[in-house]
Amino acid sequence: MTTEKLYQVNGVELCAQTFGDPGDPAVLLIHGASASMLWWEPELCEQLAARRRFVIRYDQRDTGRSTSYPVGEPGYAMSDLASDAVGLLDALGIDRAHVVAQSMSGGTALFLGLDHPSRVASLTFVSTTTGDDGLPPPSESMPRLGTPDFADHAAVEEYVVRSIEAEAAGHFKEASARALVRADQARARDYEASLTNHYAMAFDSPRNGGFGDLTQPVLVVHGDKDPLLPLPHGEALRDAVPGARLVVMPGMGHGLSAPYWSEFVDALVDHTEER
Repeated sequence: MTTEKLYQVNGVELCAQTFGDPGDPAVLLIHGASASMLWWEPELCEQLAARRRFVIRYDQRDTGRSTSYPVGEPGYAMSDLASDAVGLLDALGIDRAHVVAQSMSGGTALFLGLDHPSRVASLTFVSTTTGDDGLPPPSESMPRLGTPDFADHAAVEEYVVRSIEAEAAGHFKEASARALVRADQARARDYEASLTNHYAMAFDSPRNGGFGDLTQPVLVVHGDKDPLLPLPHGEALRDAVPGARLVVMPGMGHGLSAPYWSEFVDALVDHTEER
């Protein structure tokens, strides 16, 4: 594991950290809306690195130590987040990477696969969606959490911890969730911007088509207890991409809970083997 480092990319600063041997196949991890690289836990990254993968996690704009924008005024679109990923690969001297994207960052991965295809060896979509009309809404079990007072750090912490609990579908560890949120708050340039701006950016569309136009190998990983994006979202994504494979994680909620890391690593290592 390297120390965190700031890279100048596309006129912004991006903080990144790597795990493993740079000579191994690169795996670029892109977490979902509002989530810094800390949400890809080091233990998961280390498991992948131990299976001969060079793992890269990073803070997207408005998360962690990367460039932050005024609250509610992000100066970028989703296509810019994809260009940032390419720029980070350039800064690291990596020609092609296996891209793993979670939740809303599935859109960023779609941009990468379509508009920067030479840089993408494969795609893995975790707990994400095509966004098609007619897919089921979040479960009625999802609580409606009011916006916290961002001047009250304890209230903000509680808000994010309770959000994690709601999405975890029973795989929730209070202590580890609270430790993650506190660490996230401590290293963010502006935590209110982190929790706000990804939802306020411009959601543009790739130049070169949609999910059906992807040519890279595609793996879809989805929990059958996902309360935010129920399983039909993952099934729709599999059906939209020719040749895509769906791995359903029984009992998993939204995102990769620790009990599923081993199964996920096995599936990802198989998906990213050179053939």
